[in-house]
Amino acid sequence: MPPDAVVSRDLLALQRAAYASARTEKPWVRRTLIGLALTFVALLVLAPLAIVFLFAFEKGRDVYFAALTDPVAWSAIRLTLFTAAVCVPINTAFGVAAAWAITKFDFRGKSLLITLIDLPFAVSPVIAGLIFVLLFGLQGWLGPWLVEHGVKVIFAPAGIVLATMFVTFPFVARELVPLMQAQGAEEEQAAMMLGASGWKTFWRVTLPNVKWGLLYGVILCNARAMGEFGAVSVVSGHVRGLTNTMTLHVEILYNEYDTAGAFAVASLLTLLALVTLVLKSLIESRHLKPLKAKLAREARGDDA
Repeated sequence: MPPDAVVSRDLLALQRAAYASARTEKPWVRRTLIGLALTFVALLVLAPLAIVFLFAFEKGRDVYFAALTDPVAWSAIRLTLFTAAVCVPINTAFGVAAAWAITKFDFRGKSLLITLIDLPFAVSPVIAGLIFVLLFGLQGWLGPWLVEHGVKVIFAPAGIVLATMFVTFPFVARELVPLMQAQGAEEEQAAMMLGASGWKTFWRVTLPNVKWGLLYGVILCNARAMGEFGAVSVVSGHVRGLTNTMTLHVEILYNEYDTAGAFAVASLLTLLALVTLVLKSLIESRHLKPLKAKLAREARGDDA
């Protein structure tokens, strides 16, 4: 029997055992746990979502659409989309390259690279923004040189892009590294033994095997890029119509007691989050579908 068939049978047995164990609990225990979970989700997820749209339309549709069509709001929306359009492709390329190098090759500094990839998860976004100010600000290490050459980073869109890239670059790599490690390098080695070049092996073997994990990481990276607040708040300067993203625009409107306008823009971010959640769920289902089909065949004994 092939080794993967043995692993699949063992996994199926564990799933059946876990399911049987869960069904042995008393009905009132299951109902209580389900009720607590649903209550928790309703209070911390559904209620805030409902409140966002309730306050957004509190003063009517005219006020809602006026807040979204305001030139300053449009500037914030364009800057948010521009930042995501720049950061996501760059971080995707980096994540694919880093994951391929980490999982397919052994080299000096490999553990350091893995640690550096996780660095944005350990550093507060506000601290990350402050680091960019110390590097590229007028009094920073590179600030005088940048001023001499007419390059403005801090309090400009360039600083927002750099700060967003820093906080979002781990997402693609973190999704691909465990996936590539689980798949191993046997298929790539077989392709190279048959005469395929490294580039062709990547496009024909590696990339198709990780496409769903890659898309999953891209969606998470895009969601974080559009919703980032802490790092961009430090480097933006809050210049209306120039360096305000959607999250910063919401803060300014709320501080000015424009509740309807703040929640109108916040509702747009919420819609983007919901779309991200739907895409995430679809990708997860597509990614798990081959494994479920394989387990079903094992249960029927088709691969015996």
